[in-house]
Amino acid sequence: MKKPYQAPIVKKAFLILKAISKATHGLRISEISFQLDISKSTVHGITAALEDQGALIRDPSSKRYTIGTTLMELGKAAYERMDFKKAARPIMEHLMEQCRESVFLGIRNKDSVTVIDIVESRKDFKISSPIGTSLPLQAGAIGKVFLSNMTQAGARAYILEKGLIRFTPQTIMDPDIYLKELETVRKTGVAFDDEEYISGVKAVAAPIQAVGAYTPAIWVVGFTASMEDEQIPAIMTQTREAALAINIKLAATP
Repeated sequence: MKKPYQAPIVKKAFLILKAISKATHGLRISEISFQLDISKSTVHGITAALEDQGALIRDPSSKRYTIGTTLMELGKAAYERMDFKKAARPIMEHLMEQCRESVFLGIRNKDSVTVIDIVESRKDFKISSPIGTSLPLQAGAIGKVFLSNMTQAGARAYILEKGLIRFTPQTIMDPDIYLKELETVRKTGVAFDDEEYISGVKAVAAPIQAVGAYTPAIWVVGFTASMEDEQIPAIMTQTREAALAINIKLAATP
């Protein structure tokens, strides 16, 4: 089978954009070159083109590049086109009132998960995260939900290729045990993690039907001290029912 064209210059441009976006005070050409192992001349050419399009801004005094307004505009446009957020929001709010923990909505983005909405718990001590936060695809319950969308054979191949990532001492590192977890998620429609992604934090997640090119899911996150073991079955039921309610609402939306 013919391999798709890789467009290496485009890949390098995105690598540069990602590196700069993660740098609090921006990056100089030499820093970008060193960090990404791309020649200074190539970095200079790409950053100049991106600056010309407004994707980057260069500080004349520090010579550092930061993200420009063009990317902000593109990101805002993409975010606003996710109409399923409107359908999910009231159901997420109801779910938060039921379980009293923070409720997240996110989409899979290749090997990561992007948070696109959150309904924060009313508790003084709660889990929160800015919209746009990127999480590893294998991040606890939400990772299990997205990987369970694959066939068992596909999930096994993915895990063997990428390897399992240890986030905490509780992270499942045995591929066979992890694959059994995915099979359980497929059968029950809900995933759970007990401090597998962040120590002292539990999460419950459920999948939402694909919406165009997006694959969404919702998840409930709280501190272990507040999400006690006897509460988990009820939270799992509530989360699964919330996902189902969102699916029904989306199916009824033209």
